[in-house]
Amino acid sequence: MNPRSSVAVRRSRLGSPAILVLEDGRTFSGTSYGAEGETFGEAVFTTGMTGYQETLTDPSYHRQVVVQTAPQIGNTGVNDEDDESGRIWVAGYVVRDPARRPSNWRATGDLGERLAAEGVVGISGVDTRALTRHLRSRGAMRVGISTVDLDPASLLARVQAAPQMLGADLSVEVTTSERYTVEAVGEHRFTVAALDLGIKRNVSRRLAERGVTTHVFPATSSIEDLLAVGPDAVFLSPGPGDPATADGPVALARAALTRRVPLFGICFGSQILGRALGFGTYKLGYGHRGINQPVLDKTTGKVEVTSHNHGFAVDAPRDAVTDTDFGRVEVSHVCLNDDVVEGLRALDVPAFTVQYHPEAAAGPHDADYLFDRFVELVEKVDA
Repeated sequence: MNPRSSVAVRRSRLGSPAILVLEDGRTFSGTSYGAEGETFGEAVFTTGMTGYQETLTDPSYHRQVVVQTAPQIGNTGVNDEDDESGRIWVAGYVVRDPARRPSNWRATGDLGERLAAEGVVGISGVDTRALTRHLRSRGAMRVGISTVDLDPASLLARVQAAPQMLGADLSVEVTTSERYTVEAVGEHRFTVAALDLGIKRNVSRRLAERGVTTHVFPATSSIEDLLAVGPDAVFLSPGPGDPATADGPVALARAALTRRVPLFGICFGSQILGRALGFGTYKLGYGHRGINQPVLDKTTGKVEVTSHNHGFAVDAPRDAVTDTDFGRVEVSHVCLNDDVVEGLRALDVPAFTVQYHPEAAAGPHDADYLFDRFVELVEKVDA
């Protein structure tokens, strides 16, 4: 089933009646926003008040229907500079009050028109507070939005037949088709081979600012492919889907650990590296999504306000050092809202992870230092 519109798309900012039906039968009525048609995915909510363009173009949201908890969306329109990838990835979009006209000096278009142009079916006029509270209490679940079938029972049957996120192998659907390179800004210092599991553009920008040239590889690449460019380190990118399905990237990470190549993983990449180290992963009830999540860096004792987008997490002991096939590993970061593991640090091999997003373009920059920590790790191994 195509997560995008399943009927011919008609351009529309605000138009016909639409309904949203969750897999437990809860139904919301509203008005179409973006493309008209029908779409299915996993309903999730994000608490960011800004950065909707970065959210929409983040590959990690592939096959998810995103609910914006901020009541008004679209005020600043869209532009040609803030995309995190080459397209919108969300399966559907839910807002309460779309801006009637964008107002920003950088705007080159209207959000509703952009959604329609890319075939993204959305709904507006929804009580997003009630919807968010429902997802918080019942958990993320499958959902459908339709402007062509307004019968809740009919739409519910198709929602319940749609694929679940648990067990979904999605990184191969969002990865680059061929290798490309992002050159260092200024003096070249190091070379990084990045496995694209759903990488965002700002990752390469952050590394380039530190003199790193990044070679971005398809998710199906082998360790030999990555090592062929002579990397000083390997990066495992964010991405969508269930990490329990990503056996290929896990094998690649284990091969890199065996060779003691410095490793850094973010979000989905953190889960992949966690699995490579021997830990399990599990699905969170409703996940962490937004730009206001407090995380404790146990190494420094500092609390960071961070940007998140993950529905799965690593299952590791929070307050104990674990012996693994690659030596000792400890939890380095924890979420202060619910004590979920937000980072791992290997003590005997050069590897670490964070579950959140230090590269977040429209978000807090408290965690930007992690790219410096990555470079310092490479320097230490290179010395």
